Amino acid sequence: MAKKKQIELTIEEKLQNALVPKEEQPYKIPSNWCWTRWGNLSNNIQYGVNTPATTEGNARLVRISDIQENKIIWDKVPYCNIDDKLVEQYLIKENDILFARTGGTVGKSVMAIDVISNAVFAGYLIRSNYSKKLNGKYLKYFMESELYWTQLKIGTTATAQPNCNGKTLGKMVFPLSPINEQQRIVNIIESLFAKLDRAKELIENTLAQFEQNKMAILHKAFTGELTAKWRKENNIDLSSWEKIKLGKVLLPMQTKKPTGQFFRYIDIDAIDNKRQIVKAPKLILTEKAPSRASRGVETGNILFSMVRPYLKNIAQIDSDLSDCIASTGFYVCRCKPELNSRFLYYLFIFDKTIDYLMQFMKGDNSPSIRKDDLLNMKIDLPTIEEQQEIVNILDKLLAKYNKIKNLEQQLEKIELLKKAILAKAFRGELGTNNPDEESAENLLKEILAEK
Repeated sequence: MAKKKQIELTIEEKLQNALVPKEEQPYKIPSNWCWTRWGNLSNNIQYGVNTPATTEGNARLVRISDIQENKIIWDKVPYCNIDDKLVEQYLIKENDILFARTGGTVGKSVMAIDVISNAVFAGYLIRSNYSKKLNGKYLKYFMESELYWTQLKIGTTATAQPNCNGKTLGKMVFPLSPINEQQRIVNIIESLFAKLDRAKELIENTLAQFEQNKMAILHKAFTGELTAKWRKENNIDLSSWEKIKLGKVLLPMQTKKPTGQFFRYIDIDAIDNKRQIVKAPKLILTEKAPSRASRGVETGNILFSMVRPYLKNIAQIDSDLSDCIASTGFYVCRCKPELNSRFLYYLFIFDKTIDYLMQFMKGDNSPSIRKDDLLNMKIDLPTIEEQQEIVNILDKLLAKYNKIKNLEQQLEKIELLKKAILAKAFRGELGTNNPDEESAENLLKEILAEK
């Protein structure tokens, strides 16, 4: 039986199919805009090439890990060896938009700028070949908006490795504005973001200087310089300091299982690793207790995360937290009488301590140290009286460095402002839209006619 000849749709019929029905439109947009789907604006959505990275080859291979802070770090892009025809098929072109389809960075996107020759994209990335009648930056900013991320989360498969496919991207609803309006929106976003980024840079530089000064003070503390005057007044010298393994001055950890209906749980997420405090324990139903919830804590104990120690997920337990249970991802340090727990806390947040422990990290996904690496670490231990003097001085000197919460809040506000700007941009609320301009539906017709 002969196959039925497919009926060619008219451009008006294609347009009606491409427009999003009113009941599926997320919110109201200007009358000369229109709602469509990403797939209608893209000539094709292409998965990358599956090939291993090499140190030499005939092409460069851009991976998810090569995308940092909205840029491809070309200097770090490795090589690969693939057929020349594949190089042509997966060749990255200027202003291409690449999109991570799996892992912890699923949904992260980048616009390829200053593309190097013979660069292709890896299999965990997707390229959207959008119509050249569109403003690429307008599309890229959409991929940073709340509307984009909300739709992405709905379409992401929740597995051990979150993933999202090209169909999810193709089905996303998209507010299409007239082409001139797209450029005006991009201009406003770039101008406002540039000002916010300058403010962010100033704050980050101030915070970095705070941290540098803090480390200098800690260096003086743990080399004896900070208490040189105190030792002289007390007729002792540096020979009173003893080099000892940390495990010799710690008590064994305690196991504690959840009881009652609820319990308070401290996991890695509960730590503020900029200020090294517990910000908020989680209240969890005992019947749903994680298997890792088994470390008992007491007032004064120090929590030290064995996973990725360089992130400094460290905190001291105060009396308000003594009823909590901690994750086995922490080593809970219970100090013997000859070790001041606050002294140990300061020793842990000292960069030199972290640098030493990092040499023992093992594992690719969650690099960790073993408890023996921590317990066998040799420390220079002053007398308990000098430890207390060091703590007193550090508490006083570092008090001002601990008052950086306001600056960190300013960084958070900058990110919130960016989200608000993007939300207004894709609602047509930046005050740039000209209602007399030709409708975006005509632009959509032109794009559909190309297919």
